[in-house]
Amino acid sequence: MTKWVYSFGGSANEGGAGMRDLLGGKGANLAEMAAIGLPVPPGFTITTEVCTAFYDNGRAYPEDLRTQVAAALAGIEGALDLRFGDPAVPLLVSVRSGARVSMPGMMDTVLNLGLNDETVEGLAANSGDARFAWDSYRRFIQMYGSVVLGVSHHRFEDLIEETKRGAGVQDDTQLTDQDWRDVVVGYKEIVQRETGAPFPMDPNEQLWGAIGAVFGSWMNPRANTYRRLHDIPASWGTAVNVQAMVFGNMGQDCATGVCFTRDPSTGENVFYGEYLINAQGEDVVAGIRTPQPMSQQRAREGELSMERALPEAYAELLSVRDILERHYRDMQDIEFTVQNNRLYMLQTRTGKRTAAAALRIAIAMAEEGLISHEEAIRRVPPSSLDQLLHPTLDPDAPRTMLSRGLPASPGAAGGAIVFSAEEVEIRAARGEDVILVRIETSPEDVHGMHAARGVLTTRGGMTSHAAVVARGMGRVCVAGAGGIHVDYKAKTLSVGATVLKEGEWITLDGGTGEVFAGRVATIEPTLSGDFSTLMGWADSVRRMKIRANAETPDDAQTARHFGAEGIGLCRTEHMFFAPDRIGFVRQMIMAGDAATRVRAIDALLPFQRQDFQDLFRIMAGLPVTIRLLDPPLHEFLPHGEAELADVAAAMGESLEAVAARKAALSESNPMLGHRGCRLGLTYPELYAMQTRAIIEAAIAVSAETGQAVVPEIMIPLVGMESELRRTRTIVEQAATEALAASGTTLDYSIGTMIELPRAALTADRIAQQADFFSFGTNDLTQTTFGFSRDDVGTFLPFYLEHDLIPRDPFISIDQEGVGQLVSMGVEKGRSVKPGLKLGVCGEHGGDPASIGFFESVGLDYVSCSPFRVPIARLAAAQAALAARDAKAPAAKVR
Repeated sequence: MTKWVYSFGGSANEGGAGMRDLLGGKGANLAEMAAIGLPVPPGFTITTEVCTAFYDNGRAYPEDLRTQVAAALAGIEGALDLRFGDPAVPLLVSVRSGARVSMPGMMDTVLNLGLNDETVEGLAANSGDARFAWDSYRRFIQMYGSVVLGVSHHRFEDLIEETKRGAGVQDDTQLTDQDWRDVVVGYKEIVQRETGAPFPMDPNEQLWGAIGAVFGSWMNPRANTYRRLHDIPASWGTAVNVQAMVFGNMGQDCATGVCFTRDPSTGENVFYGEYLINAQGEDVVAGIRTPQPMSQQRAREGELSMERALPEAYAELLSVRDILERHYRDMQDIEFTVQNNRLYMLQTRTGKRTAAAALRIAIAMAEEGLISHEEAIRRVPPSSLDQLLHPTLDPDAPRTMLSRGLPASPGAAGGAIVFSAEEVEIRAARGEDVILVRIETSPEDVHGMHAARGVLTTRGGMTSHAAVVARGMGRVCVAGAGGIHVDYKAKTLSVGATVLKEGEWITLDGGTGEVFAGRVATIEPTLSGDFSTLMGWADSVRRMKIRANAETPDDAQTARHFGAEGIGLCRTEHMFFAPDRIGFVRQMIMAGDAATRVRAIDALLPFQRQDFQDLFRIMAGLPVTIRLLDPPLHEFLPHGEAELADVAAAMGESLEAVAARKAALSESNPMLGHRGCRLGLTYPELYAMQTRAIIEAAIAVSAETGQAVVPEIMIPLVGMESELRRTRTIVEQAATEALAASGTTLDYSIGTMIELPRAALTADRIAQQADFFSFGTNDLTQTTFGFSRDDVGTFLPFYLEHDLIPRDPFISIDQEGVGQLVSMGVEKGRSVKPGLKLGVCGEHGGDPASIGFFESVGLDYVSCSPFRVPIARLAAAQAALAARDAKAPAAKVR
């Protein structure tokens, strides 16, 4: 019989931290905490395998699941001497999701389950607090009604607001038990009206309704969006955790809170978090009440810290903090409840953190001896480093502060005010910088948060939905800016007499929590010593070299600053679009005879030579791979009559002749047309000029600096050995002539891009003519899928949304198809030349998942955009460690 249910806490503890895939992160960690002696209310976990079976079988459960759930529920009853559904001694439970990877706020939770018109009276009698019992009952109806029955959350909230107005109070905590009794009656009427059925009174019906809702929420739109953004497979499923309730809303000696064992924004080794007296967990993260700080050190005037309010529970929590960090050897995100001054642990998980915090925590824990240098390398997600490499506010720039909130996620961002996630996506897709402004965010806003440059909320604390999700995404966030009034209907943001409309700019400083009107100037970031330390550790273990795609001095300088070990792709066509050059390029293309073409090409030589000298000088002896002209001719053709007239005048030809020439050069599918090596073969003078410029620049810089310059000349879009053989002859002849004219010698190499399927399939023959390969995975992806990068946006979102493709193949390499061609190209190329240098220069060179694949097939280097160089350095180190770990068992067997 398959075991579907695992108990934790009480007298039975059947799981542990190593069972995350089966029990989900929450269930595995609850069992682990119980096993090491921490105070965990008893409960049980329904496994992720049930979720998979649920969806595979038309949302039906395995036959024996109900029997196993009943047995596990009886175990909770025995541990606590309470009975589920018994009015005299009622057991209440929470029902919560728990995927193997944390997805904060994406799925559904139900608390206080088991209450009905009879058990609420038993709860009141046993606790001696009728107000608490009826408050719990209204919370249950509200949560169950929203999550399970589909009643809009605001209908319940509207009734509470109406009740508070009638009672003349501002806080929920000021309402009496009679107020809550009246609210419960109103809530049941809302459910009856909205669903056409009474609120369910049978606790078992309630339990299975909640279990079904949690499993159902695994496929809700916000969870699907979150998984797509974070590459979480739908096949993993979620577990369901059913746990005995403990109550933080029983009075002034009760509380609930969320805390981190270290500061998730900075990484500082301080206890960090928030709590609320006389509340349940949802109150802290929902932003309905303003939470209070944990420690007295962080309390501001008028705030009551947990350290002061509940000193015994706080002291115990400090001890638990130390135990958990040492046990898990990582910063933990903790949820807890205090009931009658007694502490209970409801969750621990690896805490989400900013890149700066991840860096600081990894380095600190390694230096504290908790983890090794290699584990520190593994701990920092490479893509998160992007947060460290972007501008911050210029301290000397003028600014007008509107308000101040909480510094929920650091960095600086400016953009147009937008009040809905949908509008954010629309504007961001047009290339606009936008700031999502909300009273408070909810999981439905996650797609807009991802598209925005930053997030501003007027409610919520440092552990609110906005704060946690923004930090995980690396978005700037200011939360709880209570001095700002947001009017969704009028689409305005106001602070006192200042009113800003949608579309006007604001700037956020996520490091200070300040909000400014308009645009504030920024400066480039200064990387910390922790960054250099981690990069040094990463460089010591990685195998692959990291180069940059760069063709301007600024790009090259940035690449060197971030640790690039050369240039892996210099796109020479980008150099041709400058105003002082494009005219000569057009003359070259439109020339009616060879002599005119040669004159135009010769005019370009000094520009190209200077371009290459600048790059060689900055790279100071590091390898520089220069790709000869690649793009389709249509990109250079003159547009409009004015440009045509300029070209005709420069060439001394009639406008009609030039216009006819342009028409003759037009192509139906230019990306598969007259480009790449086809240009070099039909216009050999062009590649000869570029080669001469490269060689002359290398000679000049070598003489100037005293350092050897070894240029790598790369011929693009080769599909046949014959193309490379003939183009190589053109390049070699031009290089020989340039060297002879200078009377010097120079080492250089000639290689090609593998960016067509035929090139990969025949790489053994092409390798006979090549000194190196560089896989151009952008074009290789286009030509393998038959996707146009320029047009894929019209259908790829549909493919992703409907699971027709797991991820965007232009962002992360398609290992099954495109990756197989890369692997074949590597194997075939090295079968002819075992020492053949192999790299990749497509955008995948900066994608951590793709870098892991490139390590596995044995590439020598990856090349990426300059700002992704640190990401690639760390990803390459992690890939090398993963490859070593994969080989370790085989090594032991020998």
